[in-house]
Amino acid sequence: MRATLRPPWRFRYRAGVRERYVVANGMRFFCLEAGRSTDPLVLLCHGFPEIALSWRHQIDAIAELGYHVVAPDLPGYGRSDKPDVTYDIEFINGSLHALVGALGHDRVVIGGHDWGGILVWQFARQFPETTAGVIGVNTPDLPRGPIPPVQALRLIFGDTPIYIIQFQERGLAEWVFSWGRGHDDFVEMIFINEMLQNHDAFPPDILEQFKAAFRPVGALTPPIEYYRNMDRNWELSAAWAHRTIDVPCLMICAADDPVLPPALSFGMEERVPNLTRVIIDRCGHWTQQERPAETTAAIRDYLTSLDRW
Repeated sequence: MRATLRPPWRFRYRAGVRERYVVANGMRFFCLEAGRSTDPLVLLCHGFPEIALSWRHQIDAIAELGYHVVAPDLPGYGRSDKPDVTYDIEFINGSLHALVGALGHDRVVIGGHDWGGILVWQFARQFPETTAGVIGVNTPDLPRGPIPPVQALRLIFGDTPIYIIQFQERGLAEWVFSWGRGHDDFVEMIFINEMLQNHDAFPPDILEQFKAAFRPVGALTPPIEYYRNMDRNWELSAAWAHRTIDVPCLMICAADDPVLPPALSFGMEERVPNLTRVIIDRCGHWTQQERPAETTAAIRDYLTSLDRW
């Protein structure tokens, strides 16, 4: 019996959104883009285990307000290159900084959800001259701990198996996530669980896009390498981790996120004094996909309050 091969799933974006590749820092970024290249740049960074598609509801809506909006697959994700490098904050944020220049800009409002949120607060400290503003979604700017974060988690949780600690052993997570239907089961397990409040956020065609991104052999390893470099990032950031972020910033919290609750953002003003906080009700962890209208409205109000950059 001949195997039936399904063609790749093609997602139909909204009319104003286009796909493109951009080379920066020696790697090729796959990007979703909308708006005119001469308008102020807004760069949107996704989380784990996502791709640029997670910003599908916001890209064209923000561009319609007069912004150049770009959502890349982060280094090692999706259709972006997966170089054999150390996926630490110097490489990842250095690549995002190079992407800003490759897109023809010298300043950016940079937004991020989940892991993207970790990156953008540090980006503002690494590249203050490039940063016009920061949008954090769910992930707050947390104070620097006295010891590296994975070491701290090991002390707190001991033998309790939490995923960040389990991710540290190379090959283990990749092997576990290959069970059953492989990465398809992994994607469904991550998205469809107690972190999700609004189940219509992930219809079958959207889940299929996320599944397809992680099906190729080796596709999961670079994203997990972000976690494997958390202690390294703590060391690399020592020189600038205590810098105040002085530009106007927006923190979007989800009221029902069990992993990153709004309370984690309280006290951010000590490090981010020009901060606006918005809490979206009846929303779990996948905020820009669960509550797209509310997320877009918060970003719109924030952007329109800024001077053009």
